[in-house]
Amino acid sequence: MADRIALPPQLSQIPLFQGLPEPALTDILQHSQARRVEKDSFLFMQGDPADHLYVLMEGRAKLCQVTSEGQQVILKFAAPWEMIGGLAIVGGGIYPVCCMVAEDSRVMSWSTTVLEGLLQRYPLIAINATRWMSNHVKETQQLFTQLATERVEQRLAHTLLRLISQMGQEQAEGMALDITLTRQDLAEMSGTTLFTVSRILNQWEKQGLVEAGRERVRVKSPHGLVVIARDLKL
Repeated sequence: MADRIALPPQLSQIPLFQGLPEPALTDILQHSQARRVEKDSFLFMQGDPADHLYVLMEGRAKLCQVTSEGQQVILKFAAPWEMIGGLAIVGGGIYPVCCMVAEDSRVMSWSTTVLEGLLQRYPLIAINATRWMSNHVKETQQLFTQLATERVEQRLAHTLLRLISQMGQEQAEGMALDITLTRQDLAEMSGTTLFTVSRILNQWEKQGLVEAGRERVRVKSPHGLVVIARDLKL
């Protein structure tokens, strides 16, 4: 069900809309559709036409890809005010990933047709889109390089470091992740198995690096994970 929202200050920080004046942002907001999405619903499936750009306003979502062997890989978790489905900006493509809402959320969206009109009125959006796509390609290349070349301990450390940079909450005993996160999720994000993730987390708990519950993880020593991720020697 669609709902109306006031102009949020975070809209100007979304990569596509950075640098635009307030009247332009108001126009962009008026052309959006806002709705609530229940946990475990999909915004889009892998292979669907890329016909909508989404921005997560509340909640969490995860971007997944199914390999040719049928294995699911979680590429990332999206936090509030992240842009999802950026291929809709250029139109005519398909989503290379699926996007599942990980908890009850609110999203706003723009169709490809609406985006075409906004691009004509505000050329800065096209410049921002080019910059965003370039950064997105670099991040994706880095992720797949890690999956292909790094030891599993390095990949898991990189995964946890990315998550705490996105949604970590500083506490007295480290950085807690403000998200429900299972060991299977970590396995899919790190390109390994549930058994391997459990073994490594148990080892890291004994070393005082993390505290891992059933669906929660606290990173007690981010520096320790950096040492593992970069394959450094203490």
